[in-house]
Amino acid sequence: MTSREDEALAQAAVAALTGQLALAPKPGLPDPRDLSARVTRVDHRALRWSAKALAPGLAAMSAAARRTGEPTPRLRAELGAIGRSTEHSVGLAGGGHRGALWTLGLLVAAAALDPRARGSEVTATAKRIAAHTDRNAPRRPSRGSTVSARYGAAGARGEARAGFPHVRRALDALARARCAGATEPQARLDALLTVMSTLQDTELLHTAGPVGLRHVQAGARTVLEAGGTASEAGREALSALDADLHARAWSPRGSAGLLAGALFVNSLPVAVLVRAA
Repeated sequence: MTSREDEALAQAAVAALTGQLALAPKPGLPDPRDLSARVTRVDHRALRWSAKALAPGLAAMSAAARRTGEPTPRLRAELGAIGRSTEHSVGLAGGGHRGALWTLGLLVAAAALDPRARGSEVTATAKRIAAHTDRNAPRRPSRGSTVSARYGAAGARGEARAGFPHVRRALDALARARCAGATEPQARLDALLTVMSTLQDTELLHTAGPVGLRHVQAGARTVLEAGGTASEAGREALSALDADLHARAWSPRGSAGLLAGALFVNSLPVAVLVRAA
C-alpha cells in the first residue's frame, strides 16, 4: 500500500516528465506547438496522457523502497516487476516513456530510501540499487541492450550503474543557466542540450548509427557554444538543429528521459515539503 509520501514523490516525477514534454523547441522531439500536423498533435497528447499513467507504478516503487529500507537485490527485483507491470499499463494509455520510467523509477526509489538526500546523493543511491541484477528480468535482450552491445555504448543500464552522470550534468547545467539569468525554459533546454552533447543515446545509434549520433552531439554543442538558448545566436542554432533532426526523423529520446530525471531530482526540496505538509 502506498502512502501520502509515496504519492507525492510519484507526482513530482510525473510533473518532471510532463515539464520536459512542454519544452519547445526540443531538437528532434515532440513539440507541443506544432498544430499543423495531426499526427504530431495526437502523439504529443498521448505522451502527456501516458506520462500520468506512470504515477501508480512510481508510487509503488517508492513504497517498495521504504518497505525494504536498503538498496538490496530484493528491492531491485521488486522494482523490475513493478516496472514491467507499469510498462503494460502505460502501453494501454498510449505508450512511450520506457526509458524515462527506468530513470525515474530508480530515482524515486532512491529518494524514498533517503528522504534527506539531494542532487548527487540521490543518484549515488540509485547507483547502489542499479548495481544489482534483476534475476527475474526477461532473458530476451531489449533493443537498447542489443544496440549497447553492438556499439559499446553504456545504454540505460550503464548510465544507472554509473550513478546517472548525465542527470548530474543536467543539474549542473540548470544551475549555471539560472545563475546567468536564463528563463526556466531556457535553462531546461540548455540542460537537455548538455546531455545531448555527450550522451551515447541508443535510440539515435539505432536509427542513425555512430555518424548520426556524432552529428547530433556536434549540433547540441554548437548551440551551447553560441551562448545557449538565452542568446539570439543560440536560439538560431537551436532552430536549425530542430529542423535538421525532424527532417532526418532522428529523435534523442534518451536525452529527454534523463532531463526528466534531473528535473525530478531538482524538485526534491519542494516534494519533501509537500510530503511533510
